[in-house]
Amino acid sequence: MDGLYKYIRHPMYSSLLLLSWGALLKHITIYGILAVLITTVFLVATAKTEERENILFFGSSYEEYIKRTKMFIPCLF
Repeated sequence: MDGLYKYIRHPMYSSLLLLSWGALLKHITIYGILAVLITTVFLVATAKTEERENILFFGSSYEEYIKRTKMFIPCLF
């Protein structure tokens, strides 16, 4: 793997998570908190679904890739 995919499995979802949490921190409201929590839940669920599909398609090589990399944030999550 090259680039970001060497460290995280879902760089596009990571960017959406960081964007939504950053927007919330700029102007915190109850509606913003609710929207960010819903966005986070849906992005994590989408990533998990995509990973299940990738395991079915790529097999054990993708399972090994999961063990080597984080989902959204290098060295954390």
